[in-house]
Amino acid sequence: MYIANDIEGQLGDGDSEEMLSFCVLQPQGKLSAMGPSLGRDQSMVIRTLFEQLQPLVALALVLPLECPSGVVSEDTFKQIYSQFFPHGDASMYAHYLFNTFDSTHNGAIKFEDFVMALSVLLRGTAHEKLTWTFNLYDINKDGFINKEEMTDIVRAIYSMMGKCTYPVLKDDAPRHHVDTFFQKMDKNKDGVVTPDEFIESCLMDENIMRSLQLFENIM
Repeated sequence: MYIANDIEGQLGDGDSEEMLSFCVLQPQGKLSAMGPSLGRDQSMVIRTLFEQLQPLVALALVLPLECPSGVVSEDTFKQIYSQFFPHGDASMYAHYLFNTFDSTHNGAIKFEDFVMALSVLLRGTAHEKLTWTFNLYDINKDGFINKEEMTDIVRAIYSMMGKCTYPVLKDDAPRHHVDTFFQKMDKNKDGVVTPDEFIESCLMDENIMRSLQLFENIM
């Protein structure tokens, strides 16, 4: 069962405050915990989305208060999301998230659409979660992930993590992760990753599959 109705119908005021407190207190520690794996874990780029779902859940509780119209602009989304990453700059990663939530590409997100997408990330099937993730990384929405897009995503992740990364990242870390990503995902070596290649590779990665299940029972 998805959470689309849970947020508005099943959480009382006290429950909302408790959940929001949980979400706000967690991100910094989670980023620190991820730090040691950045230099060697080829699944990091994909795991980041699912290991950082608390801010998105918190947004689902905050947005009705911040945006009583039920419509969220990109500036408001970025401003609120960035507050969960005080040691880095989350603006670019928030931009990519917003563009994926904004399925109509009109520069605004309806609260109902945001909650439905979050429902997929929390309680969808593995295929549904990975399809959404592919769309996040397919920045120009042409149906493929190329190296330039993945480089932009990796840099946005590193910028978001900021001082929470350990050990300190080397200048060539983004290129290394992109090269590793394509070695694993680009099965036919044509320079782009298709949805089928992406999903098939992720389903075979134990670390990624564990991350997909981290917050299935959060709400």
